[in-house]
Amino acid sequence: MAQVSDTLQTLSLLEARILGVLIEKEKTTPDAYPLTLHGLCAGCNQKSAREPAISVGESEVQAALEELRGRVLVIETYGASGRVLRYAQNFARVYGVPAAAVALLAVLMLRGPQTVSELRANSERLYRFDDSSSVEAFLEELAARASGALVTRLPRQAGAREHRWAHLLCGAPAAAAEKDAPLPGKDGEHRQLEERVTRLECEVAELRAAVKALAGAPGDSPPAADR
Repeated sequence: MAQVSDTLQTLSLLEARILGVLIEKEKTTPDAYPLTLHGLCAGCNQKSAREPAISVGESEVQAALEELRGRVLVIETYGASGRVLRYAQNFARVYGVPAAAVALLAVLMLRGPQTVSELRANSERLYRFDDSSSVEAFLEELAARASGALVTRLPRQAGAREHRWAHLLCGAPAAAAEKDAPLPGKDGEHRQLEERVTRLECEVAELRAAVKALAGAPGDSPPAADR
């Protein structure tokens, strides 16, 4: 599988999330950009339009920012106010990619693997692509970079109509993610039923243990009938 160039270190999940948030907010909330540490932390912990959802503190974000600043991927600034330290991204210059590619990579960093159609829709606020073929053209270009691929096309899942694409900024995507994806049709239904039965069996076992414990607890026996 294609790998990122050795000249560029792989990012951690949090580092990729930070870059994705900075790229996103620069376009969607320009009045608040560059972001403060508090604003950046809120963007990382955002529950909508994030996959996977994470919960990190400001100290963790600060440590990741120091790593990114050392690689010139993030720049510190005091902005117009000159009072509060803020952070801006320098992704395009470091990786040498155009604005359209930056938008696609940001959406992949924020939302995980997606199809071409999903990428076009989710990138709308960052960069407007004319059609799906233009999205695919940029993805193919990113995958064929001489200096190291930045994206890869994943094997098509059973029953899926389109391939999904994933970024390589954090290294090769885990194969388990594809393997563990819900299966369509009867196989998927069978697996879901098995998981549900397993959960119910565990709940029944816990209830039985609780009832047994209550029955044997002192002072829980019913009062004697009045004579």
